[in-house]
Order: sequence, then C-alpha cells, then structure tokens
Amino acid sequence: MIRAVIVDDEQHCISRLTDLLNRHCKQTVTIAGAFGSVDEAITGIINLKPDLVFLDIQLHEQTGFDMLAQLPHIDFEVIFTTAYDNYAIQAFKFSAVDYLLKPIDPDDLVQAVNKLQKILDQQQLTEKFSALFHNLKTADNTSKKITVATNKGLLFLQISDIVRCEADVNYTTIFLKDKQQIMVAKTLKEFEDMLSDHNFFRIHNSHLINMDYIKSYHKGKGGYVTLADNTSLEVSTRRRDLFLKRIEEM
Repeated sequence: MIRAVIVDDEQHCISRLTDLLNRHCKQTVTIAGAFGSVDEAITGIINLKPDLVFLDIQLHEQTGFDMLAQLPHIDFEVIFTTAYDNYAIQAFKFSAVDYLLKPIDPDDLVQAVNKLQKILDQQQLTEKFSALFHNLKTADNTSKKITVATNKGLLFLQISDIVRCEADVNYTTIFLKDKQQIMVAKTLKEFEDMLSDHNFFRIHNSHLINMDYIKSYHKGKGGYVTLADNTSLEVSTRRRDLFLKRIEEM
C-alpha cells in the first residue's frame, strides 16, 4: 500500500483528488494527510514520511519547488498536479513520477499510480536481491540478514540483532536488541523455519528465542528462561528436554 499526502492550496482540489483516489485507487493508495501551504507540508512530510506526494505547483505565493528545496532530504516519489502545463518541463527535471493536469482525469491518475507501483515494486525486488547476495557472500551466521515486510515497506534485519519472536495469531512481533519491536504479517512457524539453523529455538507455542541471548534458565515443570533484555519466558513442558539438550550443546 502506497502512503500518500496531498499538497494543494485549494481545498476543493484536495477533496476531488481524495475522492478520485478513494474511488479508483483504494486498493493501492492510502491518504496519510493533506496540507495547504509550504510550511505545513514540510512539517507534515517530515512527520508522516510518505511514499508519495501529490504536489501542486502553485502554493499561494510559493511553489511546490520551494517546498522540495527546503526539505532536508527527499525520500519519496512525486506526482505534480497543476492547472498550468507550462510547468511540465520543470516538473520532470525534479524527477516527477508523473504530471497530472487539472482537472485531473481518473484514467490519468490510475496510470500514474500504476507506474509508481511498478517503480516501488522494482525497488523492493532490488533490495530483496541485495539481501540475498549479501547472505550468499557471508560465511558466518552473525552477518546474515532477513527481509521482513511491514506496513511501511521492507526492513532488512541482522539475524544477530534479533533477541526473540513472539506469536500473535497470524502475526509475529520481532524484538531487537536495541529495544525495537516490529510486527510482521507472518506466523511464528514461518520464522521458526527461517531461523532454526541460526541458533534459534522455539521454547513455547508463542516464543522463539535466540539462544545467544539466554542469560539464565530456571528449573520447574517446564522452567523459564531469562534473556539478556531481562525478559522471562516460560518453557513448555513438552519442549523442555530438547531445550536442555540444546543448552548442553552450546
């Protein structure tokens, strides 16, 4: 899903574009915000970190180019929108994905969004292969990476940075050593299959842990482990013997 913001100084234009996106691109684009001035847009874009900005050329006494020039960095795609086609050449010099002339035609909008989706898909594919080539060239497990898809895009995580994974029905929360928590739309079984050869062990239906982060084990019916981040997790009774065997092999 592409997260977009609209920057336009005319509310009726924002409303029309919002309506067109909801009617024709609902499965592809979600609107994260809309702004009517350069200052509002700069603050909003920095905070929201969109994938795409629908950017009007004329914004009161300033322009969309003024806004782009004032941003600390541009890590999003741009589709310019304007009533003045003489801006077209300049717009493309700013590497616009596309250029939509007002009043925006629905077919032109769908074409522009589809073009952008292909670009983003290709970028993600390139990133996936980068992770693959990195792993193929890396001999030791500590430097290997996994690719996880979140609602914001792809993340590339060092396996050695993962402390544990916790099941939440069909989702999994990944806990990193820097205290970050990342929710991913994959089951814990999928992560178990992915990480079991990298010193991870599933101690419970809900918990997959990185054995390198075990601080202590406490005996009991199944017992429980305390990890380096001071999290204490139960070890299921049926997994205890195999878990203790794995500890002995460490």
